[in-house]
Amino acid sequence: MIWRVTEGISRWLGLAINKARRGGSALWRLEARMKGVQCEKGVLFWGRPLLSLAPDSILLLGRNVQLASSLRSNPLGCFQPCVLRTLAPQARLVMQANSGASGAVLCAGLSIEIGEGTLIGSGALIIDNDFHILTPDGWRGETRSNARAIRIGREVFIGARAIILKGVTIGDRAIIGAGAVVTRDVPANCVAAGNPASVRAAPSAGPPGDDPSFTPTL
Repeated sequence: MIWRVTEGISRWLGLAINKARRGGSALWRLEARMKGVQCEKGVLFWGRPLLSLAPDSILLLGRNVQLASSLRSNPLGCFQPCVLRTLAPQARLVMQANSGASGAVLCAGLSIEIGEGTLIGSGALIIDNDFHILTPDGWRGETRSNARAIRIGREVFIGARAIILKGVTIGDRAIIGAGAVVTRDVPANCVAAGNPASVRAAPSAGPPGDDPSFTPTL
């Protein structure tokens, strides 16, 4: 009997916290807009993301984009918030409608575009530059001159802890395996897995793992 009462209290508390998180989403959207982020209708933040824009750059979150940043906002847990940054003037970072990310890092020195309906798993890393350049005087920070655009198509599934490096294009409905390090293009409807990632034809079944209908709970 006691466990039923405890379970009921835990469930009620979880629902209450979810409502509070939705309320917090409005605050984080306001903060994002104040920083210059373009948020279209229905953008939802589960926890506070880390967002920053370089001068004269673009960071666009399309309709119904979701960013999961709080610890319990993903079944795997988020060990860090979502980090979305434009690093140089004229850089572009665009997440199109109905896409989402959990505790992922997207840093654009030139251009990163995430297609409609694409899901980015917990802890994934998508970067279009090397962050440093070797000069006669040693290493120095640089995010633009060595950048190459990344384009990720529609309804792509990017597994947890995957890394997408500069210059990569990923075709529609491709699947990137958990922990993969992607250094070259992935055609549509293919699977890329391993380090470095190798490419093969995708199975007919949909991608396992993150459930797009998942609602974070306590």
